[in-house]
Amino acid sequence: MSIVKFYRGDPKNAPKTTMGAHLGANAIITQNGKLLLEKRRDSDIWGLVGGGVKDHEEPIQAMVRETYEELGLRIPKERFQKLAVYGEPGRIAAYCDGSVWRMVIVVFGLELEAGTRLKISEESRDLRFFSKEELKDIEIVITHSDIVEDWFINKT
Repeated sequence: MSIVKFYRGDPKNAPKTTMGAHLGANAIITQNGKLLLEKRRDSDIWGLVGGGVKDHEEPIQAMVRETYEELGLRIPKERFQKLAVYGEPGRIAAYCDGSVWRMVIVVFGLELEAGTRLKISEESRDLRFFSKEELKDIEIVITHSDIVEDWFINKT
């Protein structure tokens, strides 16, 4: 059962927000030209590593924390590169508890060395690196799919 449903640019079907804007931090994590995605437990869909920014955190601090929580990696904040902010109003997450959030996502980049060992967290079902071609065969969280597309366009 899905705990969350995501919408992007879909005002006809997206529910109205019930909460304020939610700031998130996600990462384009690569290794040998492939992109790391996690199969999320809350929706059973592939997405970028990351999560919500807590009240006392800067987005980069949240990214460092999320990388440790979701991958078991302690990465210094200096290794992350801020890539973009995605904040258009139609980026929505609707949770089964009735809360509906507008999402603003700060995206960071990180290149991992070959052979880096990753640990799957309780939030994920799987972790895997994908080539651009392999992404055609999977479903990506709609609030992350444009970020992934933009990254592949800008890297070529």
